[in-house]
Amino acid sequence: MKTFPGDLTPFTIPSSSRPLSAGVERLDNAGTPEKPSDAPSVAPPTVDDIPVALRETPDPAPRPRANVALLAGSLTVLGLMALAAGGYVALQMQRSQTATLATESPTPTTQTPTTAPSASPSADTLLGHFAYTEAPQSELAPIVPDGSIKMRKAAAKAFRDMTAAAQREGVSLVPISGFRSLADQKYLYFDVKADRNQDAEERAKVSAPPGYSEHHTGYAVDIGDGNTPALNLNPDFDKTAAYRWLKANANRYSFELSFPKGNRQGVSYEPWHWRYAGDIQSLKTFYKARGQK
Repeated sequence: MKTFPGDLTPFTIPSSSRPLSAGVERLDNAGTPEKPSDAPSVAPPTVDDIPVALRETPDPAPRPRANVALLAGSLTVLGLMALAAGGYVALQMQRSQTATLATESPTPTTQTPTTAPSASPSADTLLGHFAYTEAPQSELAPIVPDGSIKMRKAAAKAFRDMTAAAQREGVSLVPISGFRSLADQKYLYFDVKADRNQDAEERAKVSAPPGYSEHHTGYAVDIGDGNTPALNLNPDFDKTAAYRWLKANANRYSFELSFPKGNRQGVSYEPWHWRYAGDIQSLKTFYKARGQK
């Protein structure tokens, strides 16, 4: 038995024990000797010894495609619903605007046709007569053999054709007056007015002031009946065969009555006064110039 200094308890070391290693005799910082481990040392496992489940890092789970497709389909449906809603709202707004316009629009009125053209507010009129420009001499042609009565060329030809047709039926259409210059009309209005002691309005009912007569245009003509001359330039002219023939056939030759009964110009009834309206110039002269379309 062997004892150590300071140790009162005897400690017996078997003789068969192996000598302590140098590490056992060395003290640590706490002054406590390390005891050797009786367990056998185990080497760390190699990579081949680690199970595959622990050694391989699993890949992240893929994102489900079904969810993506469902999301895309939902967005498409929502978009279609939004478009449909927008279209419905626009249609309702359009219907509302149409209804508003229909309510606010005035109802068109039917105009009653008149037998004679009426003056527009801007037309140049005087005592119920419209202003007309004097036809140039170069545009005139005779309608009687001696050339004393003339009309515009187109009107003159139509008048000659009309009188020839009436003559074949035994009716005599006699021209009394055709184209008149401003000087001619001045005499008929002012001089005759003075001779008959008429005022301006009274005279204007039977004769237009100079510059306002249809005779200036070369399209107007006063017609009498060669078989009953006593009724020429008389309201009773409408009782003659000539007038009856004109009423039945004058439109075939583009002639129309200028001043029928009750005309809106206020001019006296003149069954003998007819005018030609068979070309564009004559239409503009008698209709467009006075505001009729």
